[in-house]
Amino acid sequence: MIILFGPAGAGKSVQGQILAAREGWRWLSAGQLLRDTKDDYILNMQKKGDLVPSEKISQILDAALRRADGIERVVIDGFPRTLEQARWLVESKASHQRSINLVVVIEVPKSEILKRLKIRGRADDTEEVINGRLLSYKKEMYPILSYFTDQGINVVHIDGVGTVGQVHDRIMKEIMDAGIVKE
Repeated sequence: MIILFGPAGAGKSVQGQILAAREGWRWLSAGQLLRDTKDDYILNMQKKGDLVPSEKISQILDAALRRADGIERVVIDGFPRTLEQARWLVESKASHQRSINLVVVIEVPKSEILKRLKIRGRADDTEEVINGRLLSYKKEMYPILSYFTDQGINVVHIDGVGTVGQVHDRIMKEIMDAGIVKE
């Protein structure tokens, strides 16, 4: 399992889709799984910019991981967002049968994120919601990355500014360096 980590607008979904298509893996976006839900409670929380409770998103992701049975690797973006979710992902390996092979943190400055999200133009991408997401991300990011590091999980940081291809090349270099795929 490869986790793409970064704030909203960092390009996790684009990069996850490219990786999955290139390598024949499954892309699982927590945000997309939540947007596709028919659960009004979850949809209303997202509209306000609130984080969905860990138990709900963990259940949704667990089901998606089980549906990916038989696919060599999954690329997850947008999860975990809390330390509780990170612990669940590591501790529930017996349920979903996957280890975390690599965590790629896509680093993008706030000014670039604001620009990208304004272009994306989703209903929940208001400046107020974006600022709230960035604050939540920063608050939760360090404990999650520390936890992964303490668990012996390889965490790498890459520059997320540039063309989609440039960022993809940086991610692929880290994946190859980690021995997940060969050239």
